[in-house]
Amino acid sequence: MDFRHTMKGRRALSAVAITTGLLLTVAGCGGGDDEKSDKGTQAPSTPAQHSSADQKESQAPQSDTVLAEVKGENGLALTVTAAKRDGGGFVTVEGTVTNNTGMLWVAANWRGDEKELVRNGGSIAGASLIDQKGKKRYLILRDTAGRCLCTQFTGGVKQGATAQWFAQFPAPPEGTTKVDFQVGGMPPASIELSEG
Repeated sequence: MDFRHTMKGRRALSAVAITTGLLLTVAGCGGGDDEKSDKGTQAPSTPAQHSSADQKESQAPQSDTVLAEVKGENGLALTVTAAKRDGGGFVTVEGTVTNNTGMLWVAANWRGDEKELVRNGGSIAGASLIDQKGKKRYLILRDTAGRCLCTQFTGGVKQGATAQWFAQFPAPPEGTTKVDFQVGGMPPASIELSEG
């Protein structure tokens, strides 16, 4: 008797699950022709959608402000586009790296020499801010597991491609407005800090 009740219950649950799945599928597929019926027989304008996507792509990597740009390491170009103090006592530095090395670039020598940083893989974990005036070097911030608060270049950067990056550091004293950003074998990039 218990076995029959169990089987009936399972069948009922299966029927409910299948019905719910079908209803969700129909609801998700519905409403696609509303735009077509309002405009007659014309299909939605693909060029308008494509052009807005192009605008987003072209606007995302570009920044009006370039604080510093340095070249080195066999054709790499590093650009710093922002260096802002945040209320929590840290500085966030952002920019781009362009790979003109002629091959895939994996940022192996940008991750730093410390054992703790090796687990970050190809990243900008070895970067630092240098306060020449205060004679201090600020290393990249890390979470409790030792992961850097920075960009990891997962899969590397292809030849000719540009990738965005960010890195967070402890903030230098309030009076410090200029620092040098240094990573790997790249020349130091002198940047000015702004309030976030």
